[in-house]
Amino acid sequence: MNLKVKNSEFDNSFYYPGKSKVVIITWYFINALILHSYFFPFSNLKIYLLRFFGSTIGNGVIIKPNVNIKYPWKLQIGNNVWIGESVWIDNIDLIIIGNNVTISQGALLISGNHNYKKSTFDLLIGKITLEDGVWIAAKSVVSSGVTCRSHSVLTLNSVATQDLDEYGIYRGNPAMKYRYRNIEL
Repeated sequence: MNLKVKNSEFDNSFYYPGKSKVVIITWYFINALILHSYFFPFSNLKIYLLRFFGSTIGNGVIIKPNVNIKYPWKLQIGNNVWIGESVWIDNIDLIIIGNNVTISQGALLISGNHNYKKSTFDLLIGKITLEDGVWIAAKSVVSSGVTCRSHSVLTLNSVATQDLDEYGIYRGNPAMKYRYRNIEL
């Protein structure tokens, strides 16, 4: 059987981003000018704007330059979180980031995907949760529907397509557990 993808029949009308088009467009420009820029290196203004647009953000959060956040109203960040340069939070579904989480440079949290089995390439979405103490290393990807459990690590340039166990260290594409994390006091 030789069926083909029909992008002209793609329909994601079920999906509602949660705000009006005016709010989405306003956020698009603020995101581009302030967060996704190197001209505003300080976190305070970014955090203020994210909260204004509906994010829940704890204390001690650092957001480095050139970060891209799709929908702040679908983002919850705990205390003492570090978000590195060029991180992309593509949160078409809810993304929850716990306390003491580190998301290193160039990491991607992507809560949407497409159903490659359907000719219409339908949209699939799923919540991402990074529990307390998680480290997402540089250039790594966390896919939709994934929970990174307490203090798990996704190593450099790895791709999490399934949940990560507590204190597990994962590497590769797809990421596989190869060790447990021991934290020294």
